[in-house]
Amino acid sequence: MELGLLVSGNLGLIVLMDMLKNKHKVLYVFTDFNSVEISNACDNNNIACFKGNPRNNRAADFLSKVNSPQLLLSVNYLFIVEQDIISKTTEFAVNIHGALLPTYRGRTPHIWAIINNEKQTGITAHLITAGCDEGDILYQEVLPINESETGNDLLKKFNARYPIIVEKIISIIENGNVELKKQDNFKATYFEKRTPSDGLINWNWQKERIKNWVRAQANPYPGSFTFYNGEKIIIHKIEFSELGFHQNDKNGKIISVSDDLIVKTSNGAVKIVDFEIEKNLYFKLGDILDERH
Repeated sequence: MELGLLVSGNLGLIVLMDMLKNKHKVLYVFTDFNSVEISNACDNNNIACFKGNPRNNRAADFLSKVNSPQLLLSVNYLFIVEQDIISKTTEFAVNIHGALLPTYRGRTPHIWAIINNEKQTGITAHLITAGCDEGDILYQEVLPINESETGNDLLKKFNARYPIIVEKIISIIENGNVELKKQDNFKATYFEKRTPSDGLINWNWQKERIKNWVRAQANPYPGSFTFYNGEKIIIHKIEFSELGFHQNDKNGKIISVSDDLIVKTSNGAVKIVDFEIEKNLYFKLGDILDERH
């Protein structure tokens, strides 16, 4: 099967290299400027490569010089795919999304799934349409989320499953076994793109949400954070603590510094197990971790 790939980042690179290893014919690749390893792989394998944002017909000249693939496949691609690219295929244009659509449309769905205390997520292959993650479902599988898994742990699962799922999609299409399922838009949820600045902890949240907030964004992601005496503290892991406190104590109050740093939240205490700071700080009992700089 002749393929056109829209790929970015390490996940896109994994899929591209698997396609080459399995001798699939890749006609062209679209990627972003920062995905240098993808660009290099294209150069090393004589694959036509468009780099940068293709929106507003910027890729017209490129598309005029390449053949139309049977399958256009998008994996972790940074840009919205417009009709000029979608139409450049003879059979199917498919996106692979790291969630159980129609829930968790949008960006970084696996991070949001952990933050929202979901017990499972999944991977969905769906047709690319003008709407965000709205196309008919071609293939879907469920992945469990255990209570200690981080966002990076889920990404490792994706790294392992995506190449396998791509092969399944190719097999389904080649064997004429395509069965499309429309998404129920009444059940759709949508989550926005996250940036490092979105990791700020609100100590008025309940301890369960704070724990999920922290583990979702732990290393190697930028991490959740708070401030103490104007200094930023990046937190990578917390645990629940049974240490007592008074109801009227301010949330974010430091209630122990003896062995571990323990902080009050609205419904219990949490122990900060793994954190990083740029300066040496001496935490004082009774001080407040602040959600503002």
